[in-house]
Amino acid sequence: MTKKLTQENRYQIYSNQMPDELFKGFKSSLNGIKENEVEELREKYGENKISHTKKTPLIIEVLKAYFTPFTIVLIVLAIISYITDYAIVPKDERDLTGVFIIVAMVLLSGTMTLIQSVKSNRSAEKLSNLVQVTATVVREGKEREIAIEELVCGDVIKLSAGDMLPADLRLFKTKDLFVSQAAMTGESYPVEKRSEPNVRISEEKIGVTDLENIAFMGSNVVSGSALGIIIAVGNETLFGQIAKDVSEKKTLTSFDIGISKTSWLLIRFMMVMAPAVFLINGLTKGDWLEAFLFGLSVAVGLTPEMLPMIVTTNLVKGASSMAKKGTIIKNLNAIQNFGAIDVLCTDKTGTLTQDKIILEYHLDVDGKEDSSVLYHAFFNSYYQTGLKNLMDKAIIESAEEELNINVDDYQKVDEIPFDFQRRRMSVVIEDKEGHLQMVTKGAIEEMLDISSYVNYKGEVIPLTEDLRKTILKTVDDLNEDGLRVIGVSQKKNPSVVGEFSIKDESEMVLIGYLAFLDPPKETTKAALTALKEHGVDVKVLTGDNALVTKSVCRQVGLNNKRLINGADLDELDDAALQKIAIENNIFVKLTPAQKTRLVRVLREAGHTVGFMGDGINDAPAMKEADVGISVDTAVDIAKESADVILLEKDLMVLERGILSGRTTFGNIMKYVKMTASSNFGNMFSVVIASIFLPFLPMLPIQLLFLNLIYDVSCMSIPWDNMDSEYLKEPKKWDASSIGSFMKWLGPTSSIFDITTYIFLYFVICPAVAGGSFHTLGVEQQALFIAVFHAGWFVESLWSQTLVIYTLRTPKLPFIQSNASFILMTVTSLGILVGTILPFTEFGENLGLVGLPNEYWLFLALTIVAYLILVMVVKKMYVKRFGELL
Repeated sequence: MTKKLTQENRYQIYSNQMPDELFKGFKSSLNGIKENEVEELREKYGENKISHTKKTPLIIEVLKAYFTPFTIVLIVLAIISYITDYAIVPKDERDLTGVFIIVAMVLLSGTMTLIQSVKSNRSAEKLSNLVQVTATVVREGKEREIAIEELVCGDVIKLSAGDMLPADLRLFKTKDLFVSQAAMTGESYPVEKRSEPNVRISEEKIGVTDLENIAFMGSNVVSGSALGIIIAVGNETLFGQIAKDVSEKKTLTSFDIGISKTSWLLIRFMMVMAPAVFLINGLTKGDWLEAFLFGLSVAVGLTPEMLPMIVTTNLVKGASSMAKKGTIIKNLNAIQNFGAIDVLCTDKTGTLTQDKIILEYHLDVDGKEDSSVLYHAFFNSYYQTGLKNLMDKAIIESAEEELNINVDDYQKVDEIPFDFQRRRMSVVIEDKEGHLQMVTKGAIEEMLDISSYVNYKGEVIPLTEDLRKTILKTVDDLNEDGLRVIGVSQKKNPSVVGEFSIKDESEMVLIGYLAFLDPPKETTKAALTALKEHGVDVKVLTGDNALVTKSVCRQVGLNNKRLINGADLDELDDAALQKIAIENNIFVKLTPAQKTRLVRVLREAGHTVGFMGDGINDAPAMKEADVGISVDTAVDIAKESADVILLEKDLMVLERGILSGRTTFGNIMKYVKMTASSNFGNMFSVVIASIFLPFLPMLPIQLLFLNLIYDVSCMSIPWDNMDSEYLKEPKKWDASSIGSFMKWLGPTSSIFDITTYIFLYFVICPAVAGGSFHTLGVEQQALFIAVFHAGWFVESLWSQTLVIYTLRTPKLPFIQSNASFILMTVTSLGILVGTILPFTEFGENLGLVGLPNEYWLFLALTIVAYLILVMVVKKMYVKRFGELL
């Protein structure tokens, strides 16, 4: 509490100080600090890094990897196994093999999860380094862009629209500066910041966030410009204090919730089945210790201990694969949502279009080429200090090519920065004779609102209603050709007391238009077709006007009978807006708040919404979306709001990323559904065998080893292929589908387990042992049991592993759909090990013996029949539920 008060008092002092006092305190000046003082200031005031982003200690990573709900179950089972197999039995009967196998499973699961978690953290760190947030700093009188981590107290920072506040600043020069402090205070409206010292006559205490000349890290500039000196960095900022006081809670995605529900479903299933198997075997066989050990082994077999490893491996592999395809994943858990996107909202500029704006025409009000319009527009773009957009760059380039302008003949007096409410910006310049001129450019409707006169056919005349209609008709014609049009107005010798403000943008003279061409990208049409084929509905949400947007959308094949104008949306309630949002694809003249509202109502309608943007006006909508998508050239606040960052602003890159997300999700679902159904089927078989057989269907140690081989085989699933048909539709986590999959496909294996029991008990075992079980002596009965165990061990392994190939695809395995080389290699090795095992000394120690030739013919027929039945049931399942995975 003391530290917080100290910080408040310190900020109050900074707020009251004059700039000179501040500079003196931090050994700085208007020209910034000197390079040779940077390290000293960093040492004194700290680094510009927030501690909540520091690496998780390795010991915590280790604990998280080895102590999941599944491994805790296994560890408890290992302790019980140690007591029953070693601690309480005579010395000559002690056997730690079961304990070793369970520990091996824990180590295998934990070690693989740990390796993938470390890889995940390194990968995320590496990818984060590719996306740098920078700030404009003044050092030794020179402006330059540097990473915010390199900033120190005393640095002079230049702010303009779109910038994230890189640290806590005391502002000493501002111009119409509006800052969003939503991250700090929750206020939805931007607040105005000023540079004047906070001199208050009232003794009423003012809150830190209400100090008008202090701007805080984590805020962002909505409009205007400013200069400020850094007064706190990293953990010493207000944002840093909040991050320390309140540990950031991770929002669970539908994917996280689905994994958690499935995990506990399988654990609950195990907790019901294992005691049931124990009781049945205890009552039917009479050996309660043996029954208990078997129930223990069943519990181990039902624990999907590889699930955390499979999920983490899939996500890391997915992120790496997407990085190679030009998509950086800032948040690994966003991968599943990325694959689930069924509505993509996108801005028009730079996504559908090339983001290379060309100034095609500079016209007077009559529609004729006029260099005077370009001349005035040049000074507006050249002198503005806010967010220079592509149109400003196009104006400056054209003017430098076509006109001979000497900027030294003029000097800038003032400016009124751009904002999204006015949709215009002004600069005031003065020539050598001392004549002032205000030049304003902006959206044509807004320019007409502030212009009382027009320069028409060489004369300045009042703007009449007829002239207004003529001007709008000219602009509409240009818009229909796909040209973006802005107006240019000017006012000579504007009279003002003090600084210029928005109210001075009045009674201006409209002198002409600038018409820009922002041609569609060559890849856009193909990308939109590909996204449509993959179940993604693309909606254009733009601030541009209807005619330009319609022209561009027509060129890229995105047609809509109706274009929805932002002005018509505010009067609609959410239900009506939701209907319009679903039925229409092109929305124009939208404000940032309207974009955000559209995203929200689409999400409430059950859609998984991605929003792709790069401007400050897109940031709120990106935060509202399930997946915020930005580009590495975007403004800071847009990159900060994004879950996914594209290295190219091209929809083809986005489509490839969505497919990678779906592949990742598909491979996770393979493991979850296969394991759940396999466990369910095995338990049916074990219960039936336990009731009818005079001995255990498999020894506890054999069941543990079987599970270990299967787990190792499943480790290859993240590297498997997905059918192209599966990738065509968005994928969402549906926990109910796991239950139905388990009930339909689990019992199919039980049918063939029972036929195997019958064949082994009545044919193979009597042939090897020399008679039926009850007619044999003790030694021959032991051989009978060993042959039975070996036969069911091998059949279980073959059926459990080979069914992976059938269940991984709704198609015919090996003919219509092939598994990856890695999956085929690992599973084949697993089957080979399990098949050879009964013939080895280690197999004998496990209680297995070699099997006769007749068995292998029966096994081949059983596996073929089983896989055919699975394919038939699979077809019925797909017909009933629509999809397999």
